[in-house]
Amino acid sequence: MEKVLLVIGDAAEVTDTLYPYYRVQEDGYQCWVAAPEKRIYHLVQHDKPADWDLTQESKGYDFASDIAFRDIKEQEYLGLILSGGRAPEYIRYDEDLMRITRHFAESGKPIGVVCHGIEIVAKAGVIRGKRVTTVAKCAYDAEVCGASYVDEPCVVDGNIISARTFHDNAPWMREFMKQLNAARERK
Repeated sequence: MEKVLLVIGDAAEVTDTLYPYYRVQEDGYQCWVAAPEKRIYHLVQHDKPADWDLTQESKGYDFASDIAFRDIKEQEYLGLILSGGRAPEYIRYDEDLMRITRHFAESGKPIGVVCHGIEIVAKAGVIRGKRVTTVAKCAYDAEVCGASYVDEPCVVDGNIISARTFHDNAPWMREFMKQLNAARERK
């Protein structure tokens, strides 16, 4: 059974994480949750009340990782999913995660990235010259690293499939699954 990596850390957004976690399993893939260490992480729920100027955060589920970044042999995995929330703000400095992300980008394997997950591919230097979307407050992260930001639910540019927020999970995962299933057929 082919394996897919789902990257999280403390404060990963719960819907950004759980929707793809179960979706890839529906098509028969193993979903390996990867994080800085193998331990329990604390997911968060994001909401933007109409009378707030910024996102409100509350505690979500606790979620265990299966593998630490340093222990990943990226060639064993067919796809990579980068969850959003605040976790990417700190995990993007992990050199093993950068190695993994660059492997997927260079090998043409599908990379699904949602919301703040754009901070990971931006730091890895793999979005230069690409069209991407993300939550509007992360547009700068994409643009300063050489990408063109567009405000659309889902953008596919090569093997990078990006979405703004969990509100765009359906079109995002539909496009990610197309590429993932096509990669499985080529094996």
